[in-house]
Amino acid sequence: MRKTILSLVILFPFSVMAQRKDSTKTILLQEVIINGIKTVRGTGHMPEVKDGIIYAGKKNEVILVDSLDANKAINNTRQILGRIPGLNIVETETGGFTANGIGTRGLNPTQSIEMNIRQDGYNISGDVYGYNESYYLPPMEAVSRIEMVRGAASLQFGSQFGGMVNYVLNEGPKDKKFEWYSSETGGSFGLFNSFNSVGGTLNKFNYYGFVQYRTLNGWRPNSQQWQLSGFGRLQYNASEKIKIGLEYTLLRNRIQMPGGLTDSMFAANPRASFRTRNWIKSPWNIVHAFADVKISSQTSLNIKSSLMISNRSLVWRNEDGGAGAFDDIDPVTGKYVNREVGLEDMNNSSTEIRLLHHYRMGKISSTLSSGIRYTYAWFLKQSGGEGTAGTDFDLSVTGEFGKDIKFTTTNVAPFAENIFRLNNRFSITPGFRMEYLVSTSNGYKIKSGVKLPSHENRKRLVPLLGVGTEYKLTPNTNLYANLSQAYRPITYSDLTPFGVTSKIDPDLKDASGYNADLGYRGTVKNYLNFDMGFFYMAYQNRIGKILVSPASGPAYSLRTNVANSVHKGLESYVEFNVLKYLDMKSKKGLSIFNSLALIDAKYTSGEFKGNRVEAAAKYINRLGITYNDQKLSGTLQMSNIGDAYGDATNLRLSEDPVAGYIPAYTVLDASFTYRLLRYSVKAGMNNIADKKYFTQRADEYPGPGIIPSIGRSFYVGITAKF
Repeated sequence: MRKTILSLVILFPFSVMAQRKDSTKTILLQEVIINGIKTVRGTGHMPEVKDGIIYAGKKNEVILVDSLDANKAINNTRQILGRIPGLNIVETETGGFTANGIGTRGLNPTQSIEMNIRQDGYNISGDVYGYNESYYLPPMEAVSRIEMVRGAASLQFGSQFGGMVNYVLNEGPKDKKFEWYSSETGGSFGLFNSFNSVGGTLNKFNYYGFVQYRTLNGWRPNSQQWQLSGFGRLQYNASEKIKIGLEYTLLRNRIQMPGGLTDSMFAANPRASFRTRNWIKSPWNIVHAFADVKISSQTSLNIKSSLMISNRSLVWRNEDGGAGAFDDIDPVTGKYVNREVGLEDMNNSSTEIRLLHHYRMGKISSTLSSGIRYTYAWFLKQSGGEGTAGTDFDLSVTGEFGKDIKFTTTNVAPFAENIFRLNNRFSITPGFRMEYLVSTSNGYKIKSGVKLPSHENRKRLVPLLGVGTEYKLTPNTNLYANLSQAYRPITYSDLTPFGVTSKIDPDLKDASGYNADLGYRGTVKNYLNFDMGFFYMAYQNRIGKILVSPASGPAYSLRTNVANSVHKGLESYVEFNVLKYLDMKSKKGLSIFNSLALIDAKYTSGEFKGNRVEAAAKYINRLGITYNDQKLSGTLQMSNIGDAYGDATNLRLSEDPVAGYIPAYTVLDASFTYRLLRYSVKAGMNNIADKKYFTQRADEYPGPGIIPSIGRSFYVGITAKF
């Protein structure tokens, strides 16, 4: 690995010589300009370069969380991330999942599997490729800002089609030795959330940590949950040029899963639950070490290394019989049926090294960002074990698991991008990434009572290319365009059906394709923020689920390469502050914002040519109004999401739990904050009109069937800072 890093460092030797001859003229002044995040009311865009990462020419957004009025006690995703155009949200956190999932541009949002999810710049999913599902997200009260880069993120962060989301956590104040922040929130359905953090600076040490405790009974019966999350960071500022630090993140939870519903059940009573014995927990542990070294005024080095040791364990009345199979006591035996037990150990280690270098070649100012990522993940999946006939959280297994397989993934990925500024307005940023992947599986599957060995070893070497351009019309507005390749290897989940109603195509292949963007964005003084653009995404060998109805036997869902698909459309965000426009010096603000996406995602080949891609809504429209002064702020938001289908067949009704229609819906949310000295009072109402709707059809876990979203709810809380 050292040789690879060295080759990246010496990639441009002549540029280093050039900058030594002229090291005082331009670069320092440029750094002051490009490192600032320009926002209007907390929503904006990343600069050309920040923290060793190139954003020039890329579709990106940044949200300053503290500026939002939202229900942060339960991480209400549509309020917090809803201003990002085209963000499709699966609202299942209280239906058995540990976190809501997100997707963009018609991609599958379940567990954010098409996204690269990070915290402070490092991976927090189960695995970067093999099991890239998100069971942990930081509490939003601990998050400083949220950064998102669309498909062009594939070159600097990894090859996911959907892009990268980075949750940047708070830091301890630099001007205080000690600061304590406390937030206590209560709400509907037994919600209680307590968040407490401490931070400060002692000599050369900066520290920050939080503890969050949350309990919730749930909107539906059998939905109770509790969660404990914690975080600690210690950073040593050795000098102005060297910073090193260590972080630890933990999550402990226990969630009851209410199960899924058929269409008729949902129509009769969406709050109903017919399963009382489904439980899940997912302890998460992440250790992260980092070092930031400013080698010179033009060169910096960033190193991040993380180790994750986590787990998901569940016991449930499985998917046999579908959503219509009630979990009742058998009148003959006088007992419940035995439940199913599943255990997953998720472990990975990752090291990512980035070198950023500003240099000049003649009159051209350029910036190189290069580096390498090394990841090794090991994953143990045990499923289909026969559990007890009890009702509590008992993971005891009688006999063997139906599947017991150990997976590993090794990934080495060098990458480089370079901004060539042809003049003070126009820049071109070509990039390259090489993905080397080795995935293995060893274990067994039991089929028809026979234990069958399962062994597999796959190696891939995948080059990814891309280029972005940016033209500055004014200092704060620009035109941007990019084209970047993407790649999605087969995951562990793709290779192992969760239960007995799903099957896997033995000829399953990796998916590949590309993303393209063309847009116009920027800010006008402190009253207008906008980003309007078109996107085009080609997705080849798309992995999905289809419903198979054989001549004999029951219907089942098959995970396969459904076909090629094309996703295209418009993404637009506009926010206009009326009071700031009328009076630039006004201490009050009244903003109107609109986040809109028009999405055309269809299959272009195969049996389902012309059908809509599963989970892809035709439109995602969020409209809101925000008021703020020195003491009071509030936001009223409408979310209007178009209809979608559960699978590629586009069936409206089906006996298969995942297939069927997902109707359009409109939801209203309101949140307010009143500040007085060091105290704040916050309150709000979610789903004001009590709309009955759902965002997902689950084939197995945590269903099967429709997973209803939450009805009308209230919350109120108080915060204090000392």
